[in-house]
Amino acid sequence: MINEQIRDREVRLIGKNGEQLGIMSSRDALELARKEDLDLVKVAPNAKPPVCKIIDYGKYRYEMARKEKEAKKKQRTFEVKEIRMSPNIDTNDVNTKSNAARKFLTKGNKVKVTLRFRGREMAHISTTSHILTDFAETLSDISTIEKAPKLEGRSISMVLAPVTAKKK
Repeated sequence: MINEQIRDREVRLIGKNGEQLGIMSSRDALELARKEDLDLVKVAPNAKPPVCKIIDYGKYRYEMARKEKEAKKKQRTFEVKEIRMSPNIDTNDVNTKSNAARKFLTKGNKVKVTLRFRGREMAHISTTSHILTDFAETLSDISTIEKAPKLEGRSISMVLAPVTAKKK
């Protein structure tokens, strides 16, 4: 909220150089801002009393947009690739799937490994859960387990992240 939009009776005012000008009525604060050809901007509306600052609003909006754009540049997004397996998978097929996962991880993507159970396979969940741990072990040199294997409905899934993308 800026200038006349501020309807509070009293505000804590901060000057253009960051100095505290004290608590005063919003009308007086607006007069001070007008004398300096600047705007009165409410920066902390939830404070008691609300905090207003005397600044150039156009310049302020420009700076905020620039900071936001800079933050977007620096953030890194991860794509999650999925690899699906069944409980009766053969060792050669596991090797093929782990090679595919290795490619995804070296490119910087996360990998969700899913072990799907169909029909009577649900009775053998405990005997086949080692498949995911073995899979993670083969990729342990370039990845870490971000989300441990967990049973979700008819499947067990886990998430592997590249070593550079560890949780902080």
